[in-house]
Amino acid sequence: MNVSRSTRLVEKLPLLHHRVPLIGVPKFGFASFLHLNTRLAGFPKKMAWSLDNCSVNAENKLGLVRPATEAQAEEAVEALKAGKVIAVPTDTLYGFACDACSLEAVNRIYEIKGRKHTSPLAICVGDVSDIKRFAVTDHLPHGLLDSLLPGPVTVVLTRGESSILEKSLNPGLDSIGVRVPDSNFIRVIARGSESAMALTSANLSGQPSSVCIKDFENLWEHCAYVYDGGVLPSGRAGSTVVDLTRLGKYKILRPGSAKEETVAILERHSLGEELGAS
Repeated sequence: MNVSRSTRLVEKLPLLHHRVPLIGVPKFGFASFLHLNTRLAGFPKKMAWSLDNCSVNAENKLGLVRPATEAQAEEAVEALKAGKVIAVPTDTLYGFACDACSLEAVNRIYEIKGRKHTSPLAICVGDVSDIKRFAVTDHLPHGLLDSLLPGPVTVVLTRGESSILEKSLNPGLDSIGVRVPDSNFIRVIARGSESAMALTSANLSGQPSSVCIKDFENLWEHCAYVYDGGVLPSGRAGSTVVDLTRLGKYKILRPGSAKEETVAILERHSLGEELGAS
């Protein structure tokens, strides 16, 4: 093959003529990128970055998808502080999260989901000890919250006058659902935000919940970042929601994925089930 013919062949094959960068892949190399989270201690295998569930080529054309690893947490925190919405894996489902004290960001979540503002949002905090900053906990048996959380449970509590939550979050309601997921990634973000995150499932209102990022691919463009934790193993039932606003009583508002375990813990702490209407 002569030189001119070789030149024409290369010109017809641009992938050989130019190096095309992979969007979203760090400069330290593709092989290292694939094995990044195996070097990050503390993150379970179920939170692994999965190329099967989110390829780094056409599907990441917007450059939004990131692995759900601690190395990405600072970026996520900055997005929250800037009033952006991010998509994150939890211990149950994928969720949309934003700063619960940003009215603009909260409204953005409602817009993304096509959700009525009369449907309340829960909040997520990094540690059980943070809950008392946002809700009343003095009436609960000692050790109850530590037995329930972190885990796939949303506890509904009274906001109280001392709550630092913005009044614009769930206006007209004197209670708030609180989550501390059993997921290192989202808890690191919550701690870094130094606030509470508004949290709701990553899907259009009324549609099935998401257990992998492909389930809500049509909504990626509305997020600052989409953090991929692979396929979540707990199914689509979501968290168990329990009302703990009344002294000595509990009421299961949604069975979710951990009803039996939750009820067992509540009754072990001598709480009785509240029956009938609220």
